[in-house]
Amino acid sequence: MLRVHSIETFGTHEGPGIRLVVFLQGCNFRCLYCHNPDTQSATGGREMSSDEIIELLQKQRPYFKDKGGLTVSGGEPLLQRQALIDLFTKTKKTGFNVALDTNGSIFDEDTKKLLTVTDLVLLDVKHIDPVWHLKVTNASNEPVLQFAKYLEEINKPMWLRYVLVPGLTNQKEFLEKWGQHFAAYKNIKRVEILPFHTFGFYKYKELGIKNPLEGVLPPTKEEIQGAFGIFKKYFKEVYIR
Repeated sequence: MLRVHSIETFGTHEGPGIRLVVFLQGCNFRCLYCHNPDTQSATGGREMSSDEIIELLQKQRPYFKDKGGLTVSGGEPLLQRQALIDLFTKTKKTGFNVALDTNGSIFDEDTKKLLTVTDLVLLDVKHIDPVWHLKVTNASNEPVLQFAKYLEEINKPMWLRYVLVPGLTNQKEFLEKWGQHFAAYKNIKRVEILPFHTFGFYKYKELGIKNPLEGVLPPTKEEIQGAFGIFKKYFKEVYIR
């Protein structure tokens, strides 16, 4: 059984084509810019079986064409990787494309097994600098980079994602290092810049918790274009979400 926070039908951003997007409950990162703090706790949400999710997929099948399918996001889906192995295995047998949207922070044999039944990985690499990554997420980026390297070794198709936050992740020096680190990876199909936004701020008030980025504004067009220009030096396919 999977603990599910919410489900989005007809998703168009979490992988190619039209997708059913399942957001799982629970996250091991505490990103300062998190826009879904309600997904962080491992409790909450509702339990769903693989068969229940596949039933939803079957209903949406006519809209997927040849690119669409299932994307599992979070929270952090790798916290429920054992149950995901069952879901992804069954989903693949029914002919659906499967994508995993992850922070890549859990890298073990179960993760490797899950990747054998995953078509595409959407990997959020929050910061290339270990000190800043710890500051931004309260977690190390070492396993994230190990995870990314493994994806490159097994030639697993990957979309790299980067959340651009003024004062936290927009330092030009580290944007260059981020690009340089991944420039030689042959499995990267695209890079996406996700400009920080304040749409989820209301959730902090509803939950009664302090918003660590209260008052921080989204990046300007100039800042976004600056990051785009840096990444474009290293990758052919760069998009602003």
